[in-house]
Amino acid sequence: MRAMILAAGRGSRMRPLTDQLPKPLLTAAGTPLIDYHLHKLAKAGVTHVVINHAWLGQQLEAHIGDGSRFGVSVAWSPEPAGGLETAGGIIRALPMLGDEPFIVVNGDVWSDIDYHELPAQLGDAHGHLVLVENPPHHSEGDFALNHGRISLETTPRYTFSGVSVISPQLFAGFDEGFLKLRPVFEQAIHGGLLTGRLHQGYWCDVGTPQRLAELDRYLRIDLDH
Repeated sequence: MRAMILAAGRGSRMRPLTDQLPKPLLTAAGTPLIDYHLHKLAKAGVTHVVINHAWLGQQLEAHIGDGSRFGVSVAWSPEPAGGLETAGGIIRALPMLGDEPFIVVNGDVWSDIDYHELPAQLGDAHGHLVLVENPPHHSEGDFALNHGRISLETTPRYTFSGVSVISPQLFAGFDEGFLKLRPVFEQAIHGGLLTGRLHQGYWCDVGTPQRLAELDRYLRIDLDH
């Protein structure tokens, strides 16, 4: 299975930390966030990873290179200034991701989600989303689960973790350009084409300096044990 790491965001809420450094290179317990993703993907058997970038992308390329030291082969998908948003970035990278389902990971999250448990094939679905319990900063959640299918109409709602398996078919009918994932997901949900699962382990949306510090403390405690 191939994978894509979404790493094109500006990280405005992380300023001034991201004024001179792309957010995926911010460190927790001494390790850049994107390194955790690459090591986990390699451990799960992923061999090819596509990474997009827009803000200070040359630093990401210099740090990761071809991915060989992480045990994967990395291809780069540069985007124009400001980026193409989540769906737009994936659509641009589709020619590098092949025809089979691929893992997508937001570059600014950290979790103990086991990538081995993600489905390699999706059956009749076009995507599989990992949801988590709602954090305090996103208490309303995003989606519900209804017998393993993602739903907009039932409760309780959970938060999308930023980890998913996606089929290229999900983007049929959408053109490359600035596009978020939400409308793409909603179209698939209305067709009953998204499945999902709830992860109840550790997850952190590293969106602010405070949450980065919380993750750093969590990982250092784990390292001490």
